[in-house]
Amino acid sequence: MPCKNLLADLPPPTEEEHFETLFCNPQLRIERIVSHRHASPPGFWYEQADDEWVMLVQGCAELEFDNAQRQALTPGDWLLIPAGQRHRVASTGPDTVWLAVHARR
Repeated sequence: MPCKNLLADLPPPTEEEHFETLFCNPQLRIERIVSHRHASPPGFWYEQADDEWVMLVQGCAELEFDNAQRQALTPGDWLLIPAGQRHRVASTGPDTVWLAVHARR
């Protein structure tokens, strides 16, 4: 089996974040997300049917929740976003890399 590196071959900055599925089965999806100074559009909220465990691997970011709570993230920080929890990306720095695990209940 070939070994891969989460920080290798990062896509260049574009207008949109880059989502890459690394592993997927009916109960679980693992993604690498690459952000370059991205934020969710004004008024946009993620509200997902699955639990999401997310870790910031590289860079910096801030998440915002619909209860006005904000969470700054630095490399190594992780959190669990329960299914149905409305959230958005308030900001990211350049070359920000996330690892996201989506799990069905």
